[in-house]
Amino acid sequence: MAQRIESRTSRTAEMTCFSRAASYSEDRAQYKSDDYISAVLVPSFIKPLTKIPCVRRNFIKWFNPKGIYEYVIARTKFIDTEFKNTLAEGFEQILIFGAGFDSRAIRFHTIAKDTKIFELDVPVTQNAKIERFREKGVITPENLVLIPINFEKQSIGDRLKESGFETNKKSLFILEGLTMYLQPEAVDQIFKIIQGYSGSGSKIVFDYIYASVLRKENLYYGEEDMLRRVSRVNEAWVFGIEKGSINEFLSKYGFEAVCHLDANDLEDRFFNDEKGKIVGRVNGTHCLVTALQRKD
Repeated sequence: MAQRIESRTSRTAEMTCFSRAASYSEDRAQYKSDDYISAVLVPSFIKPLTKIPCVRRNFIKWFNPKGIYEYVIARTKFIDTEFKNTLAEGFEQILIFGAGFDSRAIRFHTIAKDTKIFELDVPVTQNAKIERFREKGVITPENLVLIPINFEKQSIGDRLKESGFETNKKSLFILEGLTMYLQPEAVDQIFKIIQGYSGSGSKIVFDYIYASVLRKENLYYGEEDMLRRVSRVNEAWVFGIEKGSINEFLSKYGFEAVCHLDANDLEDRFFNDEKGKIVGRVNGTHCLVTALQRKD
């Protein structure tokens, strides 16, 4: 679980930050999202690639797997909404696993009130984020707690306890762009930790890939292109869930899906124009899930 990410900043986190920054500069309504912090964090030499429309579109076309830019935009908007709803509902804690360059604690700090937001990540990526914040003059809110972890030497449960994350509180857990990179035993460990820390009414928001993608069955739009790209940056996918078995997976940890969106659902929700025409195709390998703690 740890070797890939312990020694260098995650390329996946970097590309997600770039995609969010590019999306923030979009003039197409369906493509525009609100992550203004990512637009600040991208290096100066990258900014023209995000801001100049023709340059941005050509770069994304040639260097991104098919439909993954659209997927990241849809995922960002979806999780932004879940994050804000959670704050409005008075959740006491939010924990973001593998936070990368996430900026929700900053972007939504005015409505966070007493909610504590925890970000868990490896030191090399977390330190890179802190340094960029410092360089760009981005101030982090007092309710944000950064938790560095060395997965080879430290347990997630121990680090959460040491950092003040409490059990039995109504909490939101976010795993964005993470599960597919973890070995099955690591995914099981994380979801068991979530189960152990969840108070009544807790919620999980995460994405996953179909298990068939790992078998290279090439059933979905952009699948072959996506697998080639993640392997090229040495961040290969190793975990997936069989199509139609999401609640079977979640039930082992005391949760059930209340929202499950595949690529077609995401296109309908986020890339429909005023005439009902789909203006952007979403990479078909991923699904987005909101799961609620089961009431037994």
